[in-house]
Amino acid sequence: MTRETLKEEPAQAQPTANAASQLQSRRYWLRIRSLLLQGGPLFALIALCLFLALSTPFFLTESNLTNVMRRTSVVAILAIGQTFVILSAGIDLSVGSTAALAGSLSAVMMTQPIYIGELVIGPVDFGVGLVVALLTGITAGLVNGLVITKGRIPDFIATLGTLAAFQGLALLITQGLPIPSFSTAPGHLNRLPDQLIWLGGGRILGIPVPALIALLVVIIAWFVLRYTAFGRSIYAVGGNREAARVSGINVDRTRILAYVTSGLLAAVAGFVLTGRLNSANALMGTRQELESIAAVVIGGTNLFGGEGGVVGSLIGALITGVLQNGLNLLDVSAFWQQVIQGVVIIGVVIFDQWRRRRFRT
Repeated sequence: MTRETLKEEPAQAQPTANAASQLQSRRYWLRIRSLLLQGGPLFALIALCLFLALSTPFFLTESNLTNVMRRTSVVAILAIGQTFVILSAGIDLSVGSTAALAGSLSAVMMTQPIYIGELVIGPVDFGVGLVVALLTGITAGLVNGLVITKGRIPDFIATLGTLAAFQGLALLITQGLPIPSFSTAPGHLNRLPDQLIWLGGGRILGIPVPALIALLVVIIAWFVLRYTAFGRSIYAVGGNREAARVSGINVDRTRILAYVTSGLLAAVAGFVLTGRLNSANALMGTRQELESIAAVVIGGTNLFGGEGGVVGSLIGALITGVLQNGLNLLDVSAFWQQVIQGVVIIGVVIFDQWRRRRFRT
């Protein structure tokens, strides 16, 4: 080795060290940018809460926060079911009607006798009413899944049709009246079971029971999506349906199970909502489907499937609930509230699309 070579080696090592330092710095800032972009919904929720805490003294009161948790819980449960469907590149417009149908049917059976010829069914107890609600939701989801996969009907059209059909069934079951109906006829009860009232309005260690149910649903759904074959199939089908089919995934079965999950959780939401309202009616799920979709989108789940998760949907549900509560506390007109909520949803979708384009580049 010559003297010239020995003299050149330190000069060559210096640029290499600088390049490594620059690469490490670049990776650091990319990680920070990724955290800021992916954590957008959480940061938005924190900023919204801080703004409302400074704007009105009533926001951080115990009664108001309890009210927010109770109301948001129903939307969150619906949004978790909706997340399964949207992750598989579908959409379920019937979740509100499914919730109303499940809640109404179970409420009727828990408060009134049902006559089928000479056979008299009910009133049934709380446990049977819960099973009836869950089976109703599963059946509704199964109908949606079969119509979409076997009938080859677009998700939007199929669930728009079942939205009307399920709502019509709920109206037939309740005869357009709130349940329980305060009838003096023999065999009619004037109230729902105490367990159901507690389920919708009770507390455990000061936390509303509906909020704990929503949290339990989120934990179970997160585990299913992350650690089970069904969860992996949901992401695969939503990401690339044809590639999933080639890799051996039963695409139709996965999509059907996604809609069954959505229907099941819609029934849970309807049952909890019945307890919270201490009543059930065929229209109590109106606009809930739109709120659940908004929560999923605000939470960062891709509307075209394959990307997102239930934690983001929970945060999205909290954002919509806190926003609506804050607008009420600030005495904003109900008409302007709809305008603001619509603008927020559009803004979030625009931000989400921009974020995805930046990540691709």
